Amino acid sequence: MADDASPIRSAFADPAQPRHDWTLDQVEALFARPFMELVFDAATVHRRWFDPSQVQKSQLLSIKTGGCAENCGYCSQSASFDTGLKAEKLMDATAVIAEAMVAKAGGASRFCMGAAWRELKDRDTPKLATMIAGVKALGLETCATLGMLTADQARQLKEAGLDYYNHNLDTGPEYYAQVVTTRTYQDRLDTLQHVRDVGMSTCCGGIVGMGESRRDRASLLHALATLPEHPDSLPVNALVPVTGTPLGERVLQTGEIDPIEFVRTVAVARLVCPRAMVRLSAGRETMSPEMQALCFLAGANSIFVGGKLLTTPNPEQDEDARLFALLDLKAMEPASPSPSWGGTA
Repeated sequence: MADDASPIRSAFADPAQPRHDWTLDQVEALFARPFMELVFDAATVHRRWFDPSQVQKSQLLSIKTGGCAENCGYCSQSASFDTGLKAEKLMDATAVIAEAMVAKAGGASRFCMGAAWRELKDRDTPKLATMIAGVKALGLETCATLGMLTADQARQLKEAGLDYYNHNLDTGPEYYAQVVTTRTYQDRLDTLQHVRDVGMSTCCGGIVGMGESRRDRASLLHALATLPEHPDSLPVNALVPVTGTPLGERVLQTGEIDPIEFVRTVAVARLVCPRAMVRLSAGRETMSPEMQALCFLAGANSIFVGGKLLTTPNPEQDEDARLFALLDLKAMEPASPSPSWGGTA
């Protein structure tokens, strides 16, 4: 029998079946596997649930920019740091829906709305409900990231037609205090529970390359893999260093995460959350086509499209079109949260 940390454990344990009993040591051991074997295992598991030639295109719009009360050390939108970003008010629903129409015309199947808030205020819920309903009427999957939610707010967003709620853990619990101190890890877990309780799908991942250790990256994925339900979408962000933010300044001095280590992170994410949509999120603008190809081989099957991710750069539409043509990839159509491709190992 293979080592217990290996995804291929025995004939009686299918590595493509979701499990919630991973230990942190087991997840860290996955990172340490020989790179070629790790990527092969992740690719094999990926093909059990997804068509490897299909990649979901999502588009993210900042519907309320800047002035956030949180002190997340990576974020240009925090009011705690001087990054030169001007705070803006919540956009009108008509303008958001118009942006969603453009996103759909550009091939996006999911439209995500992000607001720089610590938590959602009840006064803003009706306007958000109008946005969500309007985007949903276009035939797009809907997603929002609005900060912390109460149970009742989660219910209202669900009733408005919201399909996914994004609330990242950012990093493992041991490194969390190095990233943000204005919100606890439990606060994040509580919001995710409210989202699950109303039957809404979760979008939850984190950021790598913030100065954390490999064990911290393993701890993030361990936290995600041991949630009551695995995230339906799992974004893996590479820190985009922003001048004026504490973590951004550190990375500008010490350098960004090693590309192969990033691919390892994607592969381990696929192994421990086999049915999740694993998304290449922030940082893709500086990734080479070869690095992105390795990420797709290792189990990533979702990207953000459009030239901007909230306030940071992202590849333009024509650049992604060339990438898809180069790698023989096809855009995934809008679908239910549960993948239905009948692939085999």
